[in-house]
Amino acid sequence: MTRTLSFHSSMLLRAGFLLSFLSACSPVAEPTPTPYPDTPSPPQINAPLVESPALATIRFVNELDGWGVTETQIVRTNDGGIMWYDVTPPDLTETGYSVDEFILDNDHVWIQKPDFENFPNGGVLYRTNDGGVTWTNTNAPFSRADIAFLDPNNGWALADLGVGAGSNAVAVYQTMDGGANWTQKYINDPNASNASDSLPLSGLKHGLAASNMQTAWVYGVVYTSGVPYLYRTDDGGANWTQVTSLPLPPGAENFELGVEQIKFTAENIAFLALRVAADETKLAVYITNDKGKTWTLTPTLIPNGGSADFLSGAEAVIYNGEQFYVTRDAARTWSIIPPDVVFGETFAMMDFVNTSTGWVITLDSTTNHRALYRTTDGGLTWSPLVP
Repeated sequence: MTRTLSFHSSMLLRAGFLLSFLSACSPVAEPTPTPYPDTPSPPQINAPLVESPALATIRFVNELDGWGVTETQIVRTNDGGIMWYDVTPPDLTETGYSVDEFILDNDHVWIQKPDFENFPNGGVLYRTNDGGVTWTNTNAPFSRADIAFLDPNNGWALADLGVGAGSNAVAVYQTMDGGANWTQKYINDPNASNASDSLPLSGLKHGLAASNMQTAWVYGVVYTSGVPYLYRTDDGGANWTQVTSLPLPPGAENFELGVEQIKFTAENIAFLALRVAADETKLAVYITNDKGKTWTLTPTLIPNGGSADFLSGAEAVIYNGEQFYVTRDAARTWSIIPPDVVFGETFAMMDFVNTSTGWVITLDSTTNHRALYRTTDGGLTWSPLVP
């Protein structure tokens, strides 16, 4: 229940950014300072406090409330990442990259733990609807999956059944009761008696995105030049059709293409991130305003690829390994923000909730040390929260 990406243009050099910022904020006369009213601290979460958690993944739902996964714990914060609390399900002892998670909102969270003795056809799905105060668990018919819930009850799962020789067997499931029960809608594993081929076995599947319980996309990469792996269903996953109408960037027909992410930010609006593996990897961003019937290629290709957060129908943030790209006009133009911290190869992941506030996890591969940083100015300056 995890995964990620996006991109584009309108350059803003750091010096120019600071100059305009200072100019806009410099008063003609020094005003009389007005004290801020007392702001109460967030209430303490009724769970054990965790000192300096070594976070592997994070997902924030607003500027204060967020969830994280460490190697052994599921943790929560309600003050923007300063303090963290242990809300791990009682019998879940191993987490980290061995679990998949999906956070719908601050109350509804799902954690999928594989049953390695029944891999890939079994696991335990933990669910909370009260922010981790209590958990229920049920047996799931899959081990690893990209899970996407539309609301507390209705959800999809793209189950990974195994990879080999450039192929990836998967099954598609749906639930209408919050994950207590799952119905298999499709499988392409040739060893299964009910296998189908409308979602080809070839290609690696990166994820599933759904606009409702009838329409969804499975996306990934197939190692054929100029061909993105992108398939759509309109009958709840029973049958899939290849999307061939995606307009490619000039010259992209000669390079390997990978759809990295599809994100719905509204009922009709979604973004799609396409990696173009040329001499220099680039990321192309597409937008749809008609539930994915048509996709429009936006003007700028982001150099070096990157991680992307699509935040609304107009806003997105992308990090390309050196700088942050920020758009507020649906990827028509981008501002380039050079951070004051050189993340370099230690950058592990990021999560933004708006174009101002975001977090970055770093990982030092030599020491295996993880740190957490936060920005409140769109990626220009960063403060360590978990050093």
